[in-house]
Amino acid sequence: MTETSPEVANPEVANPEIDGLNLPLLPLTTGVVLPQMVVTLALETAEARDAADGALAGDRRVLLVPRLGTGYTSVGTVARVENEGELPGGQRALVLRGLSRAVVGRTVPSDHPGLWVEVDPVAEPAAVSGRAKEMVREYRAVVRGIAEKLGNPRIADALAGVDDPGALADTAGWAPDLSVERKVELLEELDPEARLEIALGFVRETLSELDLSEQIRNRVTEGMDKTQREFMLRQQLHAIREELGEAGDGDDVVAEYRNQLAEMVLPDDVRVAVEREVDRFERMSEQSPEHGWIRTWLDTVLEIPWGTRSDERLDVVEAREILDADHTGLGDVKDRIVEYLAVRKLRAERNMSDSDEPKRGRRGAGAILALVGPPGVGKTSLGESVARSLGREFVRVALGGVHDEAELRGHRRTYVGARPGRIVRALTEAGTMNPVIVLDEVDKLGNDWRGDPSSALLEVLDPAQNHTFRDHYLEVDLDLSDVLFLATANVLDTIPGPLLDRLEIIRLDGYTEDEKVAIARDHLLARQLERNGLTADDV
Repeated sequence: MTETSPEVANPEVANPEIDGLNLPLLPLTTGVVLPQMVVTLALETAEARDAADGALAGDRRVLLVPRLGTGYTSVGTVARVENEGELPGGQRALVLRGLSRAVVGRTVPSDHPGLWVEVDPVAEPAAVSGRAKEMVREYRAVVRGIAEKLGNPRIADALAGVDDPGALADTAGWAPDLSVERKVELLEELDPEARLEIALGFVRETLSELDLSEQIRNRVTEGMDKTQREFMLRQQLHAIREELGEAGDGDDVVAEYRNQLAEMVLPDDVRVAVEREVDRFERMSEQSPEHGWIRTWLDTVLEIPWGTRSDERLDVVEAREILDADHTGLGDVKDRIVEYLAVRKLRAERNMSDSDEPKRGRRGAGAILALVGPPGVGKTSLGESVARSLGREFVRVALGGVHDEAELRGHRRTYVGARPGRIVRALTEAGTMNPVIVLDEVDKLGNDWRGDPSSALLEVLDPAQNHTFRDHYLEVDLDLSDVLFLATANVLDTIPGPLLDRLEIIRLDGYTEDEKVAIARDHLLARQLERNGLTADDV
């Protein structure tokens, strides 16, 4: 079925006076014909050809009824056969003009070919309400907006001679992208004012879709223009650098940084900061002192194992076996460490049962164990055993003699020789964001005019704050909530009170004579034989 443009519609025959009628029914399988439409219809079925023969044998009028599924609509369109002929392929076709709506009645016998039915004509009211007039003006304005979006003013011009609300609503059926179901909805609505309201909803939706498409198209175009402009500016900048003799491996370095950035999993704020510094590095001359500072900062940030985690293994039985294999005696200490690991396992299981994603700030929550005892009793090696039992990386941070807070928090980038603090360097050394970090000899921290390192440790060891730890050199938030911190000390007297409150003390008082003999036999003897290149038979 081919529809013609709306200007061929004849308003004089839009609502002819139709008394009682019996007309042949011609089913429409691919579309809907509304009043005022002029269409070319191919007669593809025997049913359609019989209806056409019946119409030509009578007064050339036929009832066009859309077929939906296995049935017909309750309302059809009375149409007149304007012409008949053949399509280029030789198929028979009719040119039909829609006249008016009609309600489909019962079937009636006829001497002419086709299925004949009673037709109850629908009269269009002559009076037009004030609300209908407002909708007519709005409909014209919306269609005019659609015409401007599509660049086709003929769409709006076609409505110039149509003032009747019902006829104006029927013009929505000319839209090629309107579904058959929506066209049937227009056809079956007999009240012209309600029909115009339905059509107004259709054209509003179309205009909204066109507005959205235009916005998306503009954004894409702006993005492409920005990318092309940046590319041209970078090419010009490269040419200028060559003329100034500043061209070198800077472009390759910038490209390498951008490739690294694209492959890494970074927090959003860190990614923004790195992108900003890469842009500064690209624009900066190699002769500028900041060129080297920015490059060092970028190397430092990108070396941090963002998004890399060791798969934690919380097996209490295996942890106890590892502790017993690595250390003789210390039963009370091992019991407390195993109890600590059991609590971590229970908390992790409860958190996962509450939600699929562990809660930030609670993954590393809990007590901070501090192993206190004289030198040589195995405090640091116990930390290594804990890391091995958990399947985590182990890093030792020596705090003895540290007086400068910047040793932990890092130095400001404005200082010559600035570098990140020991916490950041420990993460880089571990290669994961959830290692076991032993803070060795916290009792030997000092403080002077350069700051108080113990105050920095308060934030590091506080589970409510360490997920946003900020190193002075990096100047970006660092999440330490996954790190398992252990502390060691020889005595408690010199540990500052606020820091001591964060620690849970486990005392290692030394070994009995029998334990010393067992340690020498099971651990020290084999180590000394290996260091001296001897075997058991040589001793």
